[in-house]
Amino acid sequence: MRHAGAVLGVVVMAVILAACGSSSKGPVTLNWYVFPEPSGSFAKAAADCSKASGGRYTININFLSTSSDGQRVSLVRRLAANDPAIDILAMDVDWTAEFATANWILPVPSSLAAQIRSQDLAGPVKTATWKGRLWATPINSNTELLWYRKDLVPNPPKTWNQMIDDAIALAKQGKPHFIEEQGAQYEGLTVWFNSMVNSAGGQIISPNNKVVIGQPAKTAAVIMHRLATSPAADPGLNVAQEGQSDTAFDHGTAAFEINYPFVWDSAKTTGPKVFKVMGYAPFPEVVPGITPHVSIGGYNLGVSAHSQHPQLAFDAVKCLTQPANQKTDAIKGGLAPVATSLYSDPAFDQAYPFHNLIKSQLETYGLRPQTPAYADVTLAIQKALSPTASIAPSSVVSKLRSEIKASLSSAALL
Repeated sequence: MRHAGAVLGVVVMAVILAACGSSSKGPVTLNWYVFPEPSGSFAKAAADCSKASGGRYTININFLSTSSDGQRVSLVRRLAANDPAIDILAMDVDWTAEFATANWILPVPSSLAAQIRSQDLAGPVKTATWKGRLWATPINSNTELLWYRKDLVPNPPKTWNQMIDDAIALAKQGKPHFIEEQGAQYEGLTVWFNSMVNSAGGQIISPNNKVVIGQPAKTAAVIMHRLATSPAADPGLNVAQEGQSDTAFDHGTAAFEINYPFVWDSAKTTGPKVFKVMGYAPFPEVVPGITPHVSIGGYNLGVSAHSQHPQLAFDAVKCLTQPANQKTDAIKGGLAPVATSLYSDPAFDQAYPFHNLIKSQLETYGLRPQTPAYADVTLAIQKALSPTASIAPSSVVSKLRSEIKASLSSAALL
């Protein structure tokens, strides 16, 4: 027995020494893979949370591509290879179903999930949910508004067709008149189309993964084609992404812009003359009298299933997404917050004067198709709708239905 006690004593001492050795190595490094947020708000949050951890962890930021498609490719390659170097990953809101189904991310612990559901807006929470379970933590959200020139259009148009009519009338007067929208063959085109379909009362894919595209899709296609073939269309429509659309608006050749809130601060520096007459309004109605359901953008933070420090990673995620950091992300970087409480914060009201429109659209949200095959589905949509001037409204629904069905069954080489 004395021998057994001696052995036990050695084991206990070894554990103590090992623990001491572990602590002597300093805080655990958590690798956060995220898009290159330009304002520095993410870097500040990472530094602040590292300090607040009391030496338990340090968050190391690893910047990905500026494009959502490029970000996904980089992450998928690492996650599919079981790379343990990723701890926290910033996920575009449409990746949840794919990443959860592939077992690349861990479900959010129940206590944190309950907190998220009680504090965050319902739309962003829905983007992080798959099959009734929360798989990521919303850090910011996004929704496109209508931005317009008050010196050209005293009253903002309420519908898409009215906006096109107003732009054509301005063109006849020789005034700035373009409608800036994202028509390039990339994710922004899917966002545009999906917002139009949802706002017309339809869906692209049902919750049980069935293609349900129908008359609302034709309504959306008719309007998109009308814009693309009218004087209201910027000549660069078919290659325009968010940045190009905003630059054109700031340069003074456009009367309208459909884009995200980052354009507000952007105009202050790149188009101060335009900023002085810049107004904002809800996303226009697709069908008169029906409240639009605009596709939610933004990012959610997931914890990699291959992380060697998942509990610390979830602790860090909780810190990174706290309202104080969301407020900084919104004011400095134009990234709409998901915490409901911030939308009644007086300081936030002053810095983000259109916050009530953002909140309203995040409450009457639209969602891009939630499916593990989203990467192929969005490519099918982009392929069928590009270039927008070539959309054939009479046949586009059947074309889209065929392309999307093929992508869901992995029968298409996209």
